[in-house]
This record gives sequence, structure tokens and C-alpha cells, in this order.
Amino acid sequence: MVIEDGIFGFSLTRIAPAKINLALHVVGQRADGYHLLESLVTFADAGDRIGFSVSNEDRFTLSGRFAADLPNTGEASYRNLVLKARDLLRAHLHEKGIKAAPVHLHLEKNLPVASGIGGGSADAAAALLGLLDLWQASIDRSSLQQIALKLGADVPMCLYGRPLVARGIGEDIRTVMDFPSFPMLIVNPLKAVSTPVIFKSLTDKTRPPLSMPPGKPPRDGWIDVLKDLRNDLEPPARALEPEIGAVSEALGLTGASFVRMSGSGASCFGLYASAEARDAAAAVLSRQNPNWYVLPCHSVHGEEDHDDRE
Repeated sequence: MVIEDGIFGFSLTRIAPAKINLALHVVGQRADGYHLLESLVTFADAGDRIGFSVSNEDRFTLSGRFAADLPNTGEASYRNLVLKARDLLRAHLHEKGIKAAPVHLHLEKNLPVASGIGGGSADAAAALLGLLDLWQASIDRSSLQQIALKLGADVPMCLYGRPLVARGIGEDIRTVMDFPSFPMLIVNPLKAVSTPVIFKSLTDKTRPPLSMPPGKPPRDGWIDVLKDLRNDLEPPARALEPEIGAVSEALGLTGASFVRMSGSGASCFGLYASAEARDAAAAVLSRQNPNWYVLPCHSVHGEEDHDDRE
């Protein structure tokens, strides 16, 4: 999402929105160890921001509340998915004979690191899309998806930035038409959890698949749909980090219509009937738990301009 109120000094700014797993079903595991997942995903209207400008040489700078949690010097900085996205896209364009000038990329890190809301993956997707705009280049969707998948299983879905169902290892994506926007509150206890450890803790890796409703449920009907779905990573994550349970319980006590952990945690989210109810909940949780990360936002609305739909 390109925004007009961008980062000062940069010619282009994109939001890298938080990715929310409304449901995550673990349905199998491949011989190579990759888990087969079926996820219902939406995105927030808030997240990290990336600034883009042409430069005399490649530069990468950081700011934001959680910038200190990311390496910015030495070889470790090149593990950042924003830089990997830049390098993979540039290599692809060079193979096509398309110039890709040096760039200054600035990541405003507003989302907690390793928090189950796709921050790094969203950053990579925003970097790919922003660089294509900055370089005034275009590539076919299939090539862009292949580059994204090399960066991580969640990156292809982050290119869409709208409600969708993802299956397999993230490569099979169908957007969900008319999925409503909800006032949403994302809360993280600022306790990092290890995704590999959580997957290893799963005792059953062949759970029932995701079942989407026929037709178009009414707005309130989607809450009932979500209640019938699962996040199979939540039980082992709660066992690993008990404060996830505390966050979930606290959200439930604020009158949220629906509460669940996102991804592998530790972030949880609540969906609310109104923005006023969400904002009141945010004020209460921030006052009662000043060390928690609390983000009031909206989930995005499903669009109807894609051919690949659920």
C-alpha cells in the first residue's frame, strides 16, 4: 500500500501491514520437513513502513520502536528480508536486461519482531512492490510470486495484502471476496517465541483441513465461522509462553466478539463490534499492562478485483 504521508526525505513510502492468521490448520508434513498449512488470513491497516529513494549507492537505515531488535551493521544486516528482497529482485531484473539503480531503503520498524504477525514477511513484500515502482519495472505475477516464495512461505500472501486463504507451504492462494473489515486490537506481551520449537511441539500434524463457508456470510456470521476454525499452534505456544494465555484472557474480558492467537504467537487479536469498543479496550489494556504492545487498527476489507478467489 503506497501512502501519501510518507517518510520524510524519501520519494516513495509503502506500508508493510501486520498479517493476521484468523485461523491456521496444520494438515500434514512433507518428506522434506515443511509443514502443510491451511490459513485464513487478513491484514491490518497499520504496520511497518518502508521508504524508497534512488541513491548513489545502496543504503539501508532503520528507525522505529523496534529498530534496535534488528541488526543494521555487518553481515548480520544482510539477513534482513528487505535486503534479500532487493537483491533477488535486482538479479531477476538484470537477467531481463532491466536496470535497477542503487537505492536507499529505510525501514521504520513499528511491529514487534518474531511476534506472529508477519512483520518480516510483510516488509519483504512491501520492498518488492516498492522497488518495482521506484525502478519503474514490471514483471509477470508468476515470477514475482516465485521470488517471494524464495524469501519465505508467508511472503507471497503478503503481496496480496487482503483477506485470503493460503494452502500448502504458502504457494496456493485464493483471495476471499467480501470478507468484512473489523475494528481490531493486536496485543503482544513482548515475549518472543520460537516458531521451530512450537512446530516441534505439535503432537498431531495431520489435523482436519480448513473448511470455508458456502456463499457470503453476513458480517456477524463471519464471527461464527471463525469460532468453528482453529489455530493449531496456539496450544503449544501457550505451553511455551504462558503469558499468551494472559493476553487472550485479557482481550476476552474487554468484550471482544472474537479472540485468537495469530500465527505462532505471541501476538493475539480481538475483533470488536465497533471502533469505540476497541479503543476503550485498548485504553484499559494499556493502563493495566504498560509493558504490553497494544495496537488499535482495522482489518482490511476483502476486494473483488482478483481472479484468484475463494
